[in-house]
Parts: sequence; structure tokens; C-alpha cells
Amino acid sequence: MAAKNILKNEDWLSFTAGLIIVVLAIVGVQFGAPKFGWATASDFLKLISTGSNLLSIGLIFIVLLILGFATKLLRPKPTISIFISIFILFILSVGSQFISGFKPVKYYGFEYVIFALLLGILVRSIFGLPKWLEANLHTEFFVKTGLVVLGASVIFRDILSAGSLGLIQALAVVLAVWFFAFWVGGKLKIDDELRLMLASAVSICGESAAIATAGAINADGKKLSYVVSLVLIVALPMLILLPLAATWLGLNPAQAGAWLGGTIDTSGAVVAAGSILGETALKYSTIVKFSQNVLIGFAAVGISVFWAFKNKKVGDIPEKQKVNFKLIWERFPKFVLGFILASLLYSFVVSPETISQTKDYLKGIQTAFFALAFVSIGLETDFSVLLKTGNGRPAWTFIIAQTFNIVFTLLLAWFLFANVNS
Repeated sequence: MAAKNILKNEDWLSFTAGLIIVVLAIVGVQFGAPKFGWATASDFLKLISTGSNLLSIGLIFIVLLILGFATKLLRPKPTISIFISIFILFILSVGSQFISGFKPVKYYGFEYVIFALLLGILVRSIFGLPKWLEANLHTEFFVKTGLVVLGASVIFRDILSAGSLGLIQALAVVLAVWFFAFWVGGKLKIDDELRLMLASAVSICGESAAIATAGAINADGKKLSYVVSLVLIVALPMLILLPLAATWLGLNPAQAGAWLGGTIDTSGAVVAAGSILGETALKYSTIVKFSQNVLIGFAAVGISVFWAFKNKKVGDIPEKQKVNFKLIWERFPKFVLGFILASLLYSFVVSPETISQTKDYLKGIQTAFFALAFVSIGLETDFSVLLKTGNGRPAWTFIIAQTFNIVFTLLLAWFLFANVNS
């Protein structure tokens, strides 16, 4: 396939864009990550008036704008409409990060993605969605590029050095909870797209896993927004109740941390809950959560192969044709290769010094892509339809699976970490 034709494919364009960002960061083309955390009005005013912070925000806008122009390869459109659209999306996405950066909001683990989604829905409800803006909502491109960049944060040697018990628990929990959630979704007659995203979200690592799954199967963005909303809504009571339950059950700090890290679905909520129980619990909750994060890429590969067998028809290929490697490759989400390559680079090639120098920058870029994507999803979403999705059955699937997750992970953490004292 010619290079020009490759870049007209959304997956390959995401693959290329994400890896270019990662490689440029490695060779030193980067800048300071913007700061969005604040506790008082004066803190907020300082953030929006400090030259270095404004420069970082402006440079991220330039990165997003360049890639916005690159989407002309996917769909021809006027240059001015791209600029205005990216500017609007960016302002809303930055707003979502400032809201989530407010100390009380951050403490309770509400991630920027929910505010990006809600701001998009609010703007659509008030102003509608003009055709010129709709033409520039390349949601999947932003999601997939962000996932490639996310690969740089999945460093195998850190997980292995942190302890094999966390990796063992993560693998056991992901497999057991994923298949249980998928089975429950089938019993409640949830469609396969939604079942896959729900199962990945509840078993692996919340919204990141749901996003990766949606990219792997080209899922409906509205369904993705529904799953992310469920993840964040359910995480809040768990953040408060599970530390209390861990104390009441008499778990040691390692058991408690492993339990929290294996059940709470958002990284922010895991950190908040672990902090309630002290440094040791926070350490083990983070180990288990990061161990689950490592499995995102493997899960996306497995799910994409499963989806190829499940949906055999591609273009003019007959429905009854036997699935072969060519068909699997056609279905395979190429951005996953970018995720894996970025992870391998940062795991085995890049020096620890370079990792330390680039991690905040790449985290900021990844966050910018995801925030932009969820603003786009919000703009595409009819809120009344979102509330009626599945007549409550997907929510029940998630809650039942999460309950199983809580009990199963508790038993596993109690057994594996019973003799861990620090």
C-alpha cells in the first residue's frame, strides 16, 4: 500500500501521528506540560495568567491543530473550518481539565473525561451542532492517537520490579471479571459492541480500556460515552465505601491496596482511595492498577481478533467466507501496533532519564487528545438518548459485574497478600 493511501486510513494515520509525537519527545522535541490543579480562586487566576503555563497550553493547541489539518487526508474540508472547530473543541477540553483539576473534584476521583463529555452535551443542547463543526469531529482519530501516546506510559520493567504478586492478581482478575461481565451482558441481551466495552471497562482499567476496546472494534461513540459515564458514576461510592470496608474487614495495608487497585476503575479514584488508608496501601493499589494497565494492549489485540471472527463481512467479502489471516489483518486496529511499539520503546530502549524527562509531556498530550475526543462525543450525543440506552440493562450488567469483581478480588487479594508486611 502506498504511503499516501496508508495515511488516508484513520488507523494508520493515528499510528503515524502518535509515534511521531513519541519519537520527537525522545529526541528532545517537547515542552513543559500545562498545570490544571488548583484549590482557590487565586490559584486559578495564577494558572491562567502565568506565562509559562499559557505557553504550554498554547503549544498543545498547535500540536492538535497540526493534526487537525492532517485529518484533511481522511475527509476534505475547508481549512478555516478546521481551525475554528479545533479551537472550539480545545477551549471546551481545557475547561474540562480545569474543572477536574479543582482540589475537591480531584479528591473524589472525577476525571476530566466526564466533564469533557458533559460540556459537549451542554453545548449541543444549547446551540445545536452545525454541519461544518460535525465534519471536523474526528473522534476516533483523536482517541486512537491518544492511545498510541498512552503506550509510552506502560513500562513493563516498572511493573515487574514492583512485584509479581500484583501482576498475578491483575491477570487473574482481568480474565475472570471480563468473561463474567461478557456472560452477564449476553444474558441481559446487551449488543456485542456494548458488552465488549462494558466487560473491558469493569475488568481492566475503566475508561482507558473502554476507549481502547471502542477503537479496536470501531464502536459507536455514543455507547462509549455511556460506558465512561457508568465507570465514573460507580467509582465515586466505591472510593468512599471500600476503604471503610477494608478497615472493617481487618485487611493489612497490602491486601487493602491490592483490593482497591483491582476493583476501582479509574486511576484517580484508586489513588484517592489508597491515600485514605496510608502510603503502603497506596503503593499496592498503584502496583495492581498499573499491572492492569499493561494488559490494555493485549486486550485490544485479542478483542480485535475476536471481532474479526464475530463479524466476517468486510466490504465485498461474503458473509459466509471462512475467516482467514487476511481478513483478521483488515479488521485489526493498526493503532494498537503503535501502542505496543511505544510501550516497547519505553520499556526496553529509552533510558530512565529520558522517561523521567518526557513522561509529564506525553501525559499532557495524551490527556489533550482524550479530552478533545470526549468533547466531540458529547457534541455528537443526544442526552435523552444516552439516558434511555438499553432501558437500564447495560447499567445492571456493569453493577452485577462490578459486584462480582469486588468479591472475587477481595478473596484473591486476601490470599495473595496475606503475608506481605510492607
